[in-house]
Amino acid sequence: MQISNTIQLTPNGRIWIDTDEGAFLGYGRIELLEKIRETGSLRKASIEMKMSYQQAWNLIKQMNERVGEPLVLLSRGGTGGGTTLLTDKGEKAINAFHHFNESFQLFLKNIRIEF
Repeated sequence: MQISNTIQLTPNGRIWIDTDEGAFLGYGRIELLEKIRETGSLRKASIEMKMSYQQAWNLIKQMNERVGEPLVLLSRGGTGGGTTLLTDKGEKAINAFHHFNESFQLFLKNIRIEF
């Protein structure tokens, strides 16, 4: 006697965006950009994400290099501290990532295979 059980196979995954030079945007980098936008500070954003300032700075530097222009502008501060602002390109990067991610999630939701 043969018993046939059919199950649904569904893909799962997380998206990241590359340039010709390599990794550009993923969930962590977008979270960093969004926290910079919220706090106005790379230091505060790195603390909220539980990463070192150096690691956060390296990610920003790498993203800037990948697109050839700054996504964030940093100004050094004195006693009151500096500020960190997203550029228009930084806002576009966040929007592009969310656009790609929404399309990717829709793709994942709508594809199923019976196995």
